[in-house]
Amino acid sequence: MKVTHIPFQKTGFFSKIMLDYLEKKDNLKPFYNNFPDIQGFHNQIEEKENSFSLQTRITLYNALKVQYQNADISEKTGVNLDLLQQENTFTITTGHQLNLFTGPLYFLYKIISTINLCEELSEKFPDKNFVPIYWMATEDHDFDEINYFNFKGKKVTWDRKDGGAVGRFSTAGLEEVFEVFAAHLGNSKNATFLKNLFVEAYLQHENLSEATFFLANKLFSEYGLVIVDADKPELKQLLIPFIKDDLLNETSFHEVSKTIIAMENEYKIQVSPRKINLFYLEKNMRERIVFEDDIYKINNTKLHFSKDEILKEVENHPEKFSPNVLIRPLYQEIILPNLCYIGGGGEIAYWLQLKGFFNKVKVPFPILLLRNSVQVFSAKQSKKIEKLSISNEEIFLNQHKLISEKVIENSEIGFQFQEKKLFLQKQFEDLKIVAKKTAVSFLNAVNAQEKMQLNGLDYLEKRLLKAEKKRQEDLVCRITEIQNELLPNQSLEERQRNFSEHYLEYGDVFIETLKKTLKPLQLEFTILELS
Repeated sequence: MKVTHIPFQKTGFFSKIMLDYLEKKDNLKPFYNNFPDIQGFHNQIEEKENSFSLQTRITLYNALKVQYQNADISEKTGVNLDLLQQENTFTITTGHQLNLFTGPLYFLYKIISTINLCEELSEKFPDKNFVPIYWMATEDHDFDEINYFNFKGKKVTWDRKDGGAVGRFSTAGLEEVFEVFAAHLGNSKNATFLKNLFVEAYLQHENLSEATFFLANKLFSEYGLVIVDADKPELKQLLIPFIKDDLLNETSFHEVSKTIIAMENEYKIQVSPRKINLFYLEKNMRERIVFEDDIYKINNTKLHFSKDEILKEVENHPEKFSPNVLIRPLYQEIILPNLCYIGGGGEIAYWLQLKGFFNKVKVPFPILLLRNSVQVFSAKQSKKIEKLSISNEEIFLNQHKLISEKVIENSEIGFQFQEKKLFLQKQFEDLKIVAKKTAVSFLNAVNAQEKMQLNGLDYLEKRLLKAEKKRQEDLVCRITEIQNELLPNQSLEERQRNFSEHYLEYGDVFIETLKKTLKPLQLEFTILELS
């Protein structure tokens, strides 16, 4: 095993808002609370300690004990569950959709980042307890985002009728998915583990929530991971005042809209709020709540409520009210003694829109931490990269740029167009000094001639590069092949591949190595060479 790190900035795969956040740019500071460093956690602990009630802890603990009553858990997870009752216990949370068989590879990186951060904080704050949480997005209804995973370039898909919260979906029909997947795995020891894992998770549990719970517990229980399914009436009771506030005052809409106005000139807005950011949830149905003509209507249905009726519905059946992407983070922070949310770049970007909303409803805004990202190289791939003289940073370049740079480096001609362009620009600068003393028309002619000659050099450079690429065809093919292997579809592999590809190759060693390697507070991209 060999581990190296490069700045996130050097990969070219992270947004401006994310890079500015990592660099602590002043213009972003109004949109977050404490930064993810040890001092930030010291401040966050103090803030959460003073705001999280013992009664909420008891409610959380009792709900989780019911969730775990039939689960086969490790001693460490059992201890962590009990620790949640203590007022010096805090959580670090990551969330993820119920993607089929974990979906993208980064599912593992999120959870291991969360586990490792808890261990690091335990060393820094020995008088506190830290519990890693995986928040299952059981109430989502975007089935098209979760009904597949990629395995060795093939898309393994679960086709079924859509409708309602995905956590409640029956696992019926996944036998056919298993047959397709198993046919590609072979019969090795690692393949047998993956087959059994799929069968036990999806073919021996009734719904997607139970299946995902089993899967995550099987992979991470030994590290003390606690899994939360918040689609529960007793937990929704804690959200009642905030549900009412959103229905009556549209607080999330007003506060997030203010933040968008403050951010939109510099950054892409990740999520736009609606007037009401809640869904109405029933079996096979999750639809938006809209307020029209003094009536609360459930979109795409005939259901409607007066003001008094919907408030009574909230009191009697809070489980029927489901937060959207803007209120779900608030729900999480209400029911958990949470210090930090660990997510990907897109997630952190929309969390940055929420601080004003949290301040308004007087709930501490958590620390936001970009999850670990990893690029895995096999020993064979590392040797290929070395022979091609491609650095760890260069492998992430746009393919056209990477090939062009390497072809030029390997060229025997050694003609430097950039030097010629600079020389040409210098000659025209001298000529412009003279031209400015004459007629404007002459200066315009000089500018036009400069542009024409620089364009001519650009054209010649492209022609020469094209000729060199043809002459160095073998080099071009080798670079293309290795980069396509590492970055499928010219994207980070963690967003394209499923963990099963690496598990098939390395088995338990893969997860164990990630556990030893990932350092969440280092805030760098990890390159992992496995033999």
